[in-house]
Amino acid sequence: MKKLLQKIFGQDTPAQPTPPIAELTTAPLSEDQLEPVTSGVPKLEPPQLIVGSARSVGQQREHNEDSLYTFTATLAGNTTVIPFGIYVIADGMGGHQFGEVASEVAVRAMSKYLISKLYHPIFGIVPESPNESLSEIMQQGVYEAHQAVLKQAPGGGTTLTAVVVLGNRMTIAHVGDSRAYSVYLDGRMQILTRDHSLVKRLEELGQITPEEAEIHPQRNVLYRALGQGEPFEPDVTTAPLPQPGYVLICSDGLWNLVSDAEIFRVIAAAPSPHRACQGLIDAANAAGGSDNITAILVRMPD
Repeated sequence: MKKLLQKIFGQDTPAQPTPPIAELTTAPLSEDQLEPVTSGVPKLEPPQLIVGSARSVGQQREHNEDSLYTFTATLAGNTTVIPFGIYVIADGMGGHQFGEVASEVAVRAMSKYLISKLYHPIFGIVPESPNESLSEIMQQGVYEAHQAVLKQAPGGGTTLTAVVVLGNRMTIAHVGDSRAYSVYLDGRMQILTRDHSLVKRLEELGQITPEEAEIHPQRNVLYRALGQGEPFEPDVTTAPLPQPGYVLICSDGLWNLVSDAEIFRVIAAAPSPHRACQGLIDAANAAGGSDNITAILVRMPD
């Protein structure tokens, strides 16, 4: 098993993350503030990932063009415990006829590829082990999803953010403006992805301010998405797990309307990842629900 994991991760140092768009670091919380985060959370044996998910059409859309996939497993032996999870969100574009189909096709293609290349060999379902590194597998998975969208949903497009948790690390593949975050119990939130939007690019170049970006009429226009025909490279990043803490994957229907501070407050107050996701959906809808809203929250092993 150790040799298989070394083969998957490779001998290289972890990929350097794309420079984050923003990072919110709050002051350390008091003991009273931290108590809701840590109290009532059972310590599981063996240590394992706990996942919740939720989605909503929002308050102003007729159809939900977001899709999600979650898969969690644990391999526990006498000396080895390997948490494993695949978590994918896609936010479709092009209207109901194309966006909904595109996001579902992308999620199905990506998850199917990752299951076949990672879960099956790691858990002994097939005897062959992958020849590629995990980063290469993630890149190829995005390519498979891109080709599937071109074939099955011509005219449509979608974002795609996929997180694979394996052992004590996670690898993120990303295209578009859905996001992945590390959420720490002391209140820190770190963005692990970079928005592939026109307005964010202008902000990075210093041509507009963050405040101007928030109200820019083209803030939702993407320059990189699956199914659009142009060649592209997905962002692929390997990072340590936020232990103790959470990984949050969400569509822009959440982060566009709910601040990082409010996202953390909801997560900290919730008794479980599922209840936290529902609370995040409620917060986005209370803020107007102008878009479809999707969230996956994964609690890391103790």
